[in-house]
Amino acid sequence: MSGFDILKDIPRYSNWSKIEPVLKGWSDDKKFYIEDNKGEKFLLRVSDFSTYDAKRLEYDYINRISILGIPMPKPVEFGICSNGQSVYSLLTWVNGEDAELALPKYNENEQYQLGIKAGKILQKIHTISASVYQEEWGQRYKRKIHRKIEDYLKASIKLENDDAFIKFVEENISYLDDRPQSIQHGDYHVGNLVISQDGEIGVIDFNRIDFGDPWEEFNRCIFSWKVSIPFAIGQIHGYFGNHVPDKFFKLMALYIAVNTISSIPWAVPFGEAEVKYMLSNAKEVFECYDGFKTHIPVWYKDYV
Repeated sequence: MSGFDILKDIPRYSNWSKIEPVLKGWSDDKKFYIEDNKGEKFLLRVSDFSTYDAKRLEYDYINRISILGIPMPKPVEFGICSNGQSVYSLLTWVNGEDAELALPKYNENEQYQLGIKAGKILQKIHTISASVYQEEWGQRYKRKIHRKIEDYLKASIKLENDDAFIKFVEENISYLDDRPQSIQHGDYHVGNLVISQDGEIGVIDFNRIDFGDPWEEFNRCIFSWKVSIPFAIGQIHGYFGNHVPDKFFKLMALYIAVNTISSIPWAVPFGEAEVKYMLSNAKEVFECYDGFKTHIPVWYKDYV
């Protein structure tokens, strides 16, 4: 099956007047923008049937978050299509322009206020606690760190000042102990946010949804501050209500350093352009933490 044939046995298919592929993002899912004959808009995600259990769980988690009243795709239907070869999730469509494109059109104060809204939304997501049976976060994430460093050391391409990144991680790893866990969006940054015409933030792409330290969500902060420092600062302030604990900055720096180390082996299969982009990000991370002489980003200290 190819094209739209994989969709034809979805019960609602006959009511759809428009089907357009959505090509943005790194997910393996096939994504489609849908309009039905009543003018209602949807997002359809289609995955290989082998992912059924994971996609069913993802759909259920999205449903739990949607109950909080967050502007986000709401679950509509889950099922099997493509003669049993695929699994699909049908969600409502969230209107808005990609935040990374929209933010530069606003002045600095407006960008900051949008960041406040994004921080409050993220904090609300994190009100859903992880199961008490979840493995202790420190044990789980330390294992992840060791694996990521091992993968990096095997890679043929190296970060400039990689010794400083690894040293910083090793010196601050104890901050992972006794951290609470909540549900996580899994990829929270301006690339997965939209801004509506009336200036509201919408959250999209929950396909990396997971449980873990809520503060780990700030590990993608570089992708937001590259677009708008006022927005990145607003997100932090909105999340904490302007009372930001020092431990947060230490953990954010740790999570960003780990992500930076792992970005190289991740990027290699995607080609030279992606590797160059991640090397450029690493240089920016190193500079914003003044060579890891500080755990508070210089852009935060300079702006606040």
